[in-house]
Amino acid sequence: MNLYDYITPNRGEDFTTLLEKENIKVVRIVSSDKLEIKEYSQEEDEFVILLEGKALLELENHKINLSKGDTLFIPAYKKHKVLKCQKGTLWIAIHINPLPN
Repeated sequence: MNLYDYITPNRGEDFTTLLEKENIKVVRIVSSDKLEIKEYSQEEDEFVILLEGKALLELENHKINLSKGDTLFIPAYKKHKVLKCQKGTLWIAIHINPLPN
């Protein structure tokens, strides 16, 4: 699979799981510029890498601009939203669940 072989959705985001193993899940996200703004609060940590485009996120009431090459760590249970994206924004999201004791 080639990360750059995708079609940008007309609305929303397209999620493709690239790898899922034990406590790690790697997802490719392709974003439209027409988003439904949702608040997320996930059980797992998330590390995102913006490969193409631009995005504006809100992480616990703080706005964060991301551009090509930027990364962001979102700890588990931190409320966040994607407020705006440039059409064709490409992300890699790495979800990290806690290991059982």
